[in-house]
Parts: sequence; C-alpha cells; structure tokens
Amino acid sequence: MIEKQLEASVEALICRVAHVKNALHGFICKLENEYERLTWPSVLDSFALLSGQLNTINKLLKNEKTPSFRNQVIIPLLLSPDRDEDLAKLTEQRVPVFSHEIVPDYLRTKPDPEVEEQEKQLSAEAARIGPEVAQKQIQTLNKLCSNLLEKLNNPRDDRDAESAALRQNKPSFNPADTNALVAAVAFGKGLSKCRPPGPVAPGHQGQGPMMSGGPTLQQVTIGGGSGQQASMGGPVAPQQPGQPGKMPSSIKTNIKSASGAMHPYNR
Repeated sequence: MIEKQLEASVEALICRVAHVKNALHGFICKLENEYERLTWPSVLDSFALLSGQLNTINKLLKNEKTPSFRNQVIIPLLLSPDRDEDLAKLTEQRVPVFSHEIVPDYLRTKPDPEVEEQEKQLSAEAARIGPEVAQKQIQTLNKLCSNLLEKLNNPRDDRDAESAALRQNKPSFNPADTNALVAAVAFGKGLSKCRPPGPVAPGHQGQGPMMSGGPTLQQVTIGGGSGQQASMGGPVAPQQPGQPGKMPSSIKTNIKSASGAMHPYNR
C-alpha cells in the first residue's frame, strides 16, 4: 500500500515538474526570440504561470496522502563509467553516464562542505550580535529601503526638477576668470609688454632698434608732373626716349633728404 502511494506521488510530482519545465522553456524561448516585441504584461503572465505551478507542487508535497520523501533513501545499485543510453534518454541527454564522479553531486542531500562552513560562520556571527544591535541594524536597513522606494516611486519630473536645481546652484565656471579673459583678449589688460629674454638670431640683429622706435622708411613724392609716389629703396622709372638726361633739381633734393633719414642697415 505504501509503495503504491509512493509510486503515485512520484508520478504526479514528475508530471508537475514537467509542466514547470515546459513553462520555463517557453519563457526562455520568448526572451531569446521575441525580446524586440516583448511587453511587460506578457512577462508578468509568464511569471504568474510559473508561480502557480510551483505553488501546485508545494501543495502536492504537503498533501496528507503524499508520503514523506525525506524518509526515503536512494542507493545507487550500479555505477559504470560507460555511457547509458536509457539514462541519457530518460534525462534528455543531461546525464549520459552514472559514474562515481557525478553521483555525489546528483544524490547530494546536503550543501557542499565549503557552503556548510560559510553557513556555520554566519550563524556564529548572528548569535554574537545582541538583540539591541540587531534591532538597530534592522531599523537602519528599513530606513534605507524606505528612502530608496520613495525615490523610485517619485515621478520623473520631480527628479528632473531636482537635477536642474542642483545644476543652477552649482555653476560650472568662474565669472572673475571669464571677465579677465575677455579683458585680456579685447583690451590687452594684464598682458606683459616686455620682450622675453633670450638670444637674438644672427639674421635679425638689425630689427631690435627699429622695433623699439627707430627711424622707418618714408614715402617720397617725386615731382615732375607725373603725380606718382615711390617708396625709398624701390626701382627708379627708366628715362623716356627723346627726353634730356638731366635730373630735375627737385627730385635730387627729395632723394637726398630721404637717404639721410634711412636706417643704415636698410640702405
């Protein structure tokens, strides 16, 4: 009688687990193939289906007619390193071999030793904390969670307004530096008038006196009725054929006065 109840419970449990597996498979396929047109209500429907199937399994396990699976012991009767086709077909190719390597993982009823050690450490730390300290930590955590939920529930417009107000209160520039830069560019305020110290190139030795206020070239008006202007140092217009070769006295006087005013390096 007990064996029949156990077989029926196992068959019912396998059927429910198969339904959960199919629902998970369909949800994963939907996420991978229909993610572009997937909507949030459809995701909620998939979660609701999975939640209902898991609740059904819990009710099945808690049923009075279901024998306690905790009292049942599974003992491997045959271990082999060779491939078992029947086992691979039964497990959908997930467990092709039932060997000494995988049996401890698949038939384990307790966590790994490392996980058990971590659980013991956490339990010891929790036991050392007093009730008052634990209550303060709980209150602090609840306060942080409440603040986070309040920020998440606030409308987006409120968050944008707060961000804009913060940006207005904290300027990203210095008005004094901006005014000094504008004055320097527009009026030359604050700029140094001295030449930087350093050696002068050999080809520019004669430029120092001229740049510091020395005599410069001047235009000289050449009389004689032509009305043309020629700068000193430029070519002299050739003499027209048929005219006398004597230079007028006014041209001689202007050239002489201009030559005296020229810088000795620019003759």
